[in-house]
Amino acid sequence: MKRVMMLTAGCLTAALLGANFAGSNSASAQGATEPFSKTCRVTQARNNAIQKHEPFKAFDNLYYVGVGYVSSWLLTTEQGLILIDTLEDRYVDRLLDNIRKVGFDPKDIKYVVITHGHYDHVGGVARLQEMYGARVVMMEGDFNLFNGIGGARPEARAPRRDIIVKDGDTVTLGNTTLRLAWHPGHTPGGLSAGFTVYDGGKPYEAYIFAGAAPGQGLPAAEQFLDTINRLEQIQQRVQVRVVSHPFMDPTFWDRVERLAARRPGDPHPFVAPGEFATWIADLKQVGIKRLAEVKAKAASSAN
Repeated sequence: MKRVMMLTAGCLTAALLGANFAGSNSASAQGATEPFSKTCRVTQARNNAIQKHEPFKAFDNLYYVGVGYVSSWLLTTEQGLILIDTLEDRYVDRLLDNIRKVGFDPKDIKYVVITHGHYDHVGGVARLQEMYGARVVMMEGDFNLFNGIGGARPEARAPRRDIIVKDGDTVTLGNTTLRLAWHPGHTPGGLSAGFTVYDGGKPYEAYIFAGAAPGQGLPAAEQFLDTINRLEQIQQRVQVRVVSHPFMDPTFWDRVERLAARRPGDPHPFVAPGEFATWIADLKQVGIKRLAEVKAKAASSAN
């Protein structure tokens, strides 16, 4: 029987110290403050108290197998596994250990779905494809990030061109279907996905958004705001917000603790109807502000 795993005390403390909806602040090694994402990625990238923690079972069919600052999610089906994002290449061994710890075999990964082509989400994808023959699912625009358009680092190895999907496509394995959407703005080929998760057999509508921040430049700012407008059309249906970075949710690690301590009849900490809509409303204001700033800068440069 699989059981919910608890976080290490060090990771929980670091995460709670840094949690902030806009990108948390945490003390660096020098005592200054910086975004928690930078602490995890740069100044304390090798600090296991931040990065290493036990994976956990979020729902009957969804497990968190990522590290401290970036998510990787495992969807289970009776015909194999679907992995959403692969972390950086240096964390692949930890990712595989996490999958084993929650009771599954990485060789059963049938699909790897990449939300967007930034290195922290895609760095390990080639290794997983080579090791297990998993089929890699990406949007065209972000597959092209490996060809020097930006996003993936030079050391990132591109996967073989496998399944290039378009807006409205689906990926189905066993009883699980991911409904895919092209959501550019953070990257050119951002891929979001809606799918069903279960809690004691009860279904809930879950959603992972490709990139919750506008990229650089006017086209990215315009695309991001258009993406947010599209998300407004589905936001009321979403009951579970699946984040690509734990620091996007200020209560993420607290919810993990409550989930581990949950008793029969207690509400599920990650089921929060209306939360996704509130998040999208906040992101819309971010998008509007960014677009105005980019346009003002362009107008100033033209004068």
